[in-house]
Amino acid sequence: MKPRITLITLGVDDLERALRFYRDGLGLATGGIIGKEFEHGAVAFFDLQAGIKLAIWPRASISHDSGIALGTPAPTDFTLGHNVSSRTEVDAVLALAKNAGATIVKPAVDTSWGGYAGYFQDPDGHLWEIAWNPQLLPVD
Repeated sequence: MKPRITLITLGVDDLERALRFYRDGLGLATGGIIGKEFEHGAVAFFDLQAGIKLAIWPRASISHDSGIALGTPAPTDFTLGHNVSSRTEVDAVLALAKNAGATIVKPAVDTSWGGYAGYFQDPDGHLWEIAWNPQLLPVD
């Protein structure tokens, strides 16, 4: 398998609320919700860096599409890592997320690996790590 991840889909309980969080709160670019005319088709896509998109799709639709029963979400099953250019930017992104409705679950602190990071949960409980890692600085 070649490493070609181009889409990260998050299951959400309230598509409109999740859209507002990511579009209005975090400022991610999107064309809004599409596919409402199809049963289990309503979804929203957000542009990330070149070639990668974030999607939000109702958990019930993911269950229907995959054939797996809808289960209880577990926030620690995975995290989304967002690397930034400075310690100050970590604090700014965490503040932005909090103002958008996220829950700060761990304020930013110095890490054992020489960086600075904190965590928030979006309104559906997805766990995001916001990190400044001097070895993995983003290319803007």
